[in-house]
Parts: sequence; structure tokens; C-alpha cells
Amino acid sequence: MADDNTIEVEGKIVQVLPGTMFRVKLANDHIVLAHISGKLRKHFIKITTGDMAKMEMSPYDLDKARITYRLKNANVGRKAPIRSFGPRRR
Repeated sequence: MADDNTIEVEGKIVQVLPGTMFRVKLANDHIVLAHISGKLRKHFIKITTGDMAKMEMSPYDLDKARITYRLKNANVGRKAPIRSFGPRRR
């Protein structure tokens, strides 16, 4: 849930760093350091270079952000193969 004092922005993932950290370029060409939220970790949402993401930023530190949502309909043009691993085994 977003607090009243958070800023919601959208950006493009530029670089993937170790420890689930990312460099994200905003619409105004500002680059921030972002990490993924707990819900994205819990549901194993994969984020790669070129993806568009929705983030929350604190008004006190505009160089860091938390990625809260990966946009599904983003036109990224990664040319990644579509893989099917079949049904899940239990």
C-alpha cells in the first residue's frame, strides 16, 4: 500500500545489479537505484533489462526507489525466446 508521502513514477530498467538491485531511467532522464518489493520476491516476478516498471520513491531521497509493479504491456523488444517447460511437477 502506498503511503501519502510517496511518489509513484514509471521507468525503464537500464542495468541489473547483484542482490536484486536495478538502475532505472525515469522519463526525465534521471537514473535511480531501485530494489524490488517483497510481493515481487514472493511471487518470483522476473525483471530484466528493458522492462518498464512502476516504482515508489520517498520525497526525502530521490536517488532510491522500490519497484512495486512490472508493466505487462511494455514494448521492450528483447527478442527473448518463448519457452514452455510443460506442466509443473509436485
